[in-house]
Amino acid sequence: MKIVTTNNVKERRELAGLTQTELAEKVETKRVTIASLEKSKYEPSVGLAMRIAKVFNCTVEDVFTEVKKD
Repeated sequence: MKIVTTNNVKERRELAGLTQTELAEKVETKRVTIASLEKSKYEPSVGLAMRIAKVFNCTVEDVFTEVKKD
C-alpha cells in the first residue's frame, strides 16, 4: 500500500483570485513549483506547506491530505 499526498492548492488559489506566479511570490518559491503541486507531481516541504496554508488562512491539513492507494 502506498501513501500519496493530494491537495486543493489550485482550487484555493483560484478562490483567492491569485495566479500561480502571485502565489509563488507570496510563498517564496517558483511558479513551476506551484504548477507541479497543483498537478500532484511534487510534494512540498513542511515549510512550503505551512507558508501556503498561511496565505489561505487555514491549516496545512485543509490544503494537503494523505491518501492510501493500493
